[in-house]
Amino acid sequence: MKVLIVSNNAYLKGNGVCTAVQSLKSRLTEEGLEVRLLTCENPDKEGPQPDYPLKHFVIPIFEPIIRANGFMFSRTDPEMIRKAVGWADVVHLMEGFPLEAATATIAAELGKPCVGTYHTFTENITANIGFGYDTIINKLINRLWSSQVYNKCVSVQCPTQTVKEHLEENGYTSSLIVISNGMQHSDLKESPDNYGSPYKVLCTGRLSNEKSQQTLLVAMRHSRHAGEIELHFAGNGPNASKIKKAAHQLVEDHVLTYEPVFGFYTSDELKSLAASSYLYIHCAIVEVEGLSCMEAIEQGAVPVIAKSKLSSTSQFALDERSLFTVRDSKELAEKIDWWIEHQDERKRMGKEYRESIKRYDARSSTARIIRMYEDAIAQAVS
Repeated sequence: MKVLIVSNNAYLKGNGVCTAVQSLKSRLTEEGLEVRLLTCENPDKEGPQPDYPLKHFVIPIFEPIIRANGFMFSRTDPEMIRKAVGWADVVHLMEGFPLEAATATIAAELGKPCVGTYHTFTENITANIGFGYDTIINKLINRLWSSQVYNKCVSVQCPTQTVKEHLEENGYTSSLIVISNGMQHSDLKESPDNYGSPYKVLCTGRLSNEKSQQTLLVAMRHSRHAGEIELHFAGNGPNASKIKKAAHQLVEDHVLTYEPVFGFYTSDELKSLAASSYLYIHCAIVEVEGLSCMEAIEQGAVPVIAKSKLSSTSQFALDERSLFTVRDSKELAEKIDWWIEHQDERKRMGKEYRESIKRYDARSSTARIIRMYEDAIAQAVS
């Protein structure tokens, strides 16, 4: 089976869609499928390049914030798209943008079936350009994505039930199938046997509006144990300077004893950091699934996760002790304090969380995606 994966970019570090593209390509190849990429040229000229390269499409005014969010758009080259689609048995569209819309149109002309994955809420975009959440703009974008891309697919992978329900509410009419992106389980790092000050508290993700790291910083002003906590932020993004400044101010104001640590880590470095962390905090307002949360839990970090209508990550919480109302800093502080004051329970639940994440297995997800391809091809020839 020949699979064409279509995405605006597949090589930028710190971008969830890029990570998903590379993971899917690797897993499909391991299962014996032929896989090619139609995507933007790798900015790193020394790195791997796509099978069907596209030029970078620069959007004036908005380009700096687009790149700060770890993203870039591709030009829609009809000749290159036609060549790529002509090779494939099935086309996998990873986003709802103009590249995927043009590809879906050409695929229909050539009689090639498309499937899709919904990787990005519209609010991921609007929140970062100042338009907020749940606005008429989001509804208009969803209408475009559904009509121009996803409703032209035989089926659409929804990484979570939350995503499926969101698409149903917004007029997506293709067959919607819940399939986790899954994760390739790794060797577990050794968590420390004894905890004490400083308690490492880890927060990963793009430093941006919809990830809401500010909630954690404000929570420190309400925490009884703030002086015993060492905050670690893994990621970069458009709000980096603002968040670093606010974090340092907590030290200046004698709220925190330990200077917060910011870094951009390799996969192995992040696993080690998660394994040595007492808690993992996920404040995001908008999140399709939350691979970084899964990875932290696998290493034994107990999560405290925001409950939000536009975030699926709360599905990983095993009970209310690991949940707080999105953007409620006081409630988050209460949950953090509770876990610090109950170390034995923290150790016990770290092991339970490790076990719980095993059901999100990439091999199982890959098998279901391959069946999705087979069904699409069968429908195309019937």
